Amino acid sequence: MDDIQGHWAQPCIEILAQQGIVSGYPDGTFRPESPVTRAEFATLITLAFPGVASRPPIRFKDVAADYWAAEKIEKVYTTGWLTGYPGNRFRPNLPIPRVQAVVALAAGLGYLAERDIEATLNQVLVDAIAIPAYARSKIAAAIEQQLIVNYPDVKRLRPNKPATRGEIAALLCQALARQRSAASPISYRQIATLPNSEIRGVWLTNVDSQVLFSNVGLVTALDRLAAYNFNTVYPTVWNWGYTLYPSAVATRVFGYKQGLFPDTDNQGRDDLAESLQDNRDMLLELIGLAKQRGLSVIPWFEFGLMAPADSPLARQHPDWMTLRKDGTRIEFQNNGKYARVWMNPFHPEVQQFLVDLVTELSANYEIDGFQLDDHFGLPIDFGYDTTTAMLYQRSTGNPPPANAKDPIWMRWRADQITQLVGKLFRAMKAYRPGAVFSVSPSPAWFAYDKYLQDWPTWERSGYVEELLVQVYRRSLESFVYELIRPEMVSARDRIPTGIGVLSGLRQDPMDSALIEAQVAATRQQGYGGVAFFFYESIWDPGNETLARREQMLRQLFSEPKPRPVTSED
Repeated sequence: MDDIQGHWAQPCIEILAQQGIVSGYPDGTFRPESPVTRAEFATLITLAFPGVASRPPIRFKDVAADYWAAEKIEKVYTTGWLTGYPGNRFRPNLPIPRVQAVVALAAGLGYLAERDIEATLNQVLVDAIAIPAYARSKIAAAIEQQLIVNYPDVKRLRPNKPATRGEIAALLCQALARQRSAASPISYRQIATLPNSEIRGVWLTNVDSQVLFSNVGLVTALDRLAAYNFNTVYPTVWNWGYTLYPSAVATRVFGYKQGLFPDTDNQGRDDLAESLQDNRDMLLELIGLAKQRGLSVIPWFEFGLMAPADSPLARQHPDWMTLRKDGTRIEFQNNGKYARVWMNPFHPEVQQFLVDLVTELSANYEIDGFQLDDHFGLPIDFGYDTTTAMLYQRSTGNPPPANAKDPIWMRWRADQITQLVGKLFRAMKAYRPGAVFSVSPSPAWFAYDKYLQDWPTWERSGYVEELLVQVYRRSLESFVYELIRPEMVSARDRIPTGIGVLSGLRQDPMDSALIEAQVAATRQQGYGGVAFFFYESIWDPGNETLARREQMLRQLFSEPKPRPVTSED
């Protein structure tokens, strides 16, 4: 069988040929890419799995008594491997689809799904939606038993494609190996399996939270998270216009090496508290403690391009802040409580400042990744400063249009932000090639329309290696609605993609039952994990008890699991 040399299924074909299960043609070929009919598949089943107890016999209208495979067809039907079609027909000459072949093996071997069927299918297969309803439970069972062989793309079942002789040989080979508890010649990279990993993260912030302010606070928090089988922490390192670690870059640019402690109004830095901590490096301390407990540390730029209007950064570099069309630069948030400005992502000096911060983090700390969030964008009505106007004029030959929602103007600004993300990605990778570049944005439709943040393009450009979309919703229906959007499913099928779940806000806790339901929906839709916003609110019972919250976590993360592995790991 010269035509199997170098074929991906060659080892299986050779093994089955030695056992007399498959054979070649008189001309010495095997024809591994030729389709297999249902009659041929029935014959192969009887050779591979003889001696199974049978059901009462049946005669199919389209299988004559003297048909060459009549006995084999009757046997696979009566032993429960293959079923017929309506009208008492078998259709013996019909090429068997891959989905039918897998279902037949799962049924004949008595495999039953033990996990959530839809969650299994969505986690493992990017084309799960194409699996017919009748087959979904058996395909899920086959995945659990590591029966399905997919080549060349392990995540694509291609359920309705006619199965080839090579594919059937691989499936039979794998099924026999599993039944006999023997080693399989199939590469694990070709076997569709459930991931034994999950993002289990929590954001650590210095707003409405004390966790970062002392060694005791860190030890207590990290012990607690490790005990409940979390595997990742996302500590903020850029907030309120300050770094939360001693930064030579920040010192050079605006004169303050860090601002870990916000003041009582959460608008700036608490200078007294800052002076009392002496030279403590919170991030260095956190990384050491987390690694001792098996937790990954991915620092997070919580404020992104935003800064308090009266921050040293904004006061010392007013030309770095972008403007609206009417010349104003302040955006009021929280019902006018906070005055914010936005750094201009198109300004060369702003870009260099951000690149220097990421370079500093990556060079000086053993971080497992770096994360941008929903604030790494620009409110749509900004971008009318002189620097940006000149860049746009040079690029397009026209001044920025007065309409901030002009599609070309929006696209140009979004594309410039994408280029900046690429620079930050390369800055991190220069020092931490194995670290993961993470993004935790809002849903794509909102991120682009409101903040010119085109994270689907970031992801398709290869800049995003972990995606955690903030789906902060107070109802399960609206939560699930965001999970099934096409751009979400597309990202889920390419990179580790988790969901940011709101565990509560200050004096506004989330019910445990809703959190549990949202995590369950995330898993059912095939996403790669969750991260909770934020640490303190996880333990805020509200009208419940702390024991109820702890029970929730024990049930959600009953066993330890590692983080998903990226292609760089």
